[in-house]
Amino acid sequence: MPQATFLNRQALYLRPDPARVVVRPFKPSVDPRPLKAKERTRANRIVDHVMALDAETTATLLTDVLENFQGRHRNLLEIFEARADELEEALLPHTVFTTAQRQLVGSYFLNEYAFESAALFNPSIVCHPDQTGAPEGGCRFILSLRAVGEGHISSLTFRVGSIDADGSVTVDPIARLATMPKLRIRAPGPMGDTVEVAFRPEEELSERVIFPLTLAQARGIEDARFVAFQAGGETVFYATYTAYDGTAIRSELLETRDFRSFRLTPLAGTAAGGKGMALFPRKINGRYAMIARYDGENLHLLYSDDLYRWDHGTLLLTPKYPWEFVQIGNCGSPIELDDGWLLFTHGVGPVRKYSIGAVLLDKEDPSKILARSHLPLVHPDPSERAGYVPNVVYTCGAMRHNNLIILPYAISDTFSNFSTMRIDDLLMSLDV
Repeated sequence: MPQATFLNRQALYLRPDPARVVVRPFKPSVDPRPLKAKERTRANRIVDHVMALDAETTATLLTDVLENFQGRHRNLLEIFEARADELEEALLPHTVFTTAQRQLVGSYFLNEYAFESAALFNPSIVCHPDQTGAPEGGCRFILSLRAVGEGHISSLTFRVGSIDADGSVTVDPIARLATMPKLRIRAPGPMGDTVEVAFRPEEELSERVIFPLTLAQARGIEDARFVAFQAGGETVFYATYTAYDGTAIRSELLETRDFRSFRLTPLAGTAAGGKGMALFPRKINGRYAMIARYDGENLHLLYSDDLYRWDHGTLLLTPKYPWEFVQIGNCGSPIELDDGWLLFTHGVGPVRKYSIGAVLLDKEDPSKILARSHLPLVHPDPSERAGYVPNVVYTCGAMRHNNLIILPYAISDTFSNFSTMRIDDLLMSLDV
């Protein structure tokens, strides 16, 4: 099956990089034998070892650690101090510490994690809120990506790039370092913790990594679908994503205005227990609107007066063509065109082959389907089938620039690429 003839592959392969690491808390495994009521724990014993060192040895060891790791992370001593603050129970009964002792103790309870060593995929793209330096007739964009490391833990990372007037796509070089944000607020709620985090202004966007922060996210922040939402004359960037704890999933919502400060909130309602939710970029007839697949097979249209609560809606799309007989899902938020809402979809066919198609929905009433892909626009190329999950192409969101659609997509759940297409050509390919 050939790819759509009007599709322009950019060959900008974004691949996982095992050299990029963040520092995470390390917790020693529990003792192999049952502990007596007053017996020191393994963490206690590690602290005891450090506290027994003389001042000169402590200073020498700390210097060695810094020389080994300093060029790989920002503010390493500050990270050591913060980790020591979390170890008050293990630090007892030692009540007096030198600064060097605290920092060295903190270093023993941290480890490096190569957050994108296994995969860098399922991208989503939005126009950058700061267009400084944009090419004439083009624009700057932000690309979000799902990064996967050891143990299949997913986090959220970013890239910055540009679209030229002729539709050429370039991606800026990435930062050498990678940094996790400061946790500012953890507010308990009926559906679990809402958290707010922030990065320092000097930390580049491609340096910022949002790693799982709550128990519900413990195994992953997956497949963020970003959208530039228009409300009251301002733009707020939202992303629906899947929180995964290793057993259960739920949908959550990320909010940011500047991609430096982020708020992450669990969603409530009967539809929020599924995955693959995608928010429309503005209200429709005074209400928020969402595309969701909460039954694992079909797409539904949801409306809500509350951005954080989503209950079951109306059936919108069911599998119709052979390339989507197993299931269909959305591939990001709908894109507003003069002709209607353009919704990219994915379909699963024989041998669990994932392909990407599109649907055009009525602008005033998105429950009406105006046109639909009979054949997929993008499907796995024979030369690109090898990867973490073979035979998959997937995207979490495209964007419009003038008369073009810029479609970033993942290949075999391993790496990512870009395609562009003219809107007129795309619409002509859809079946009424």
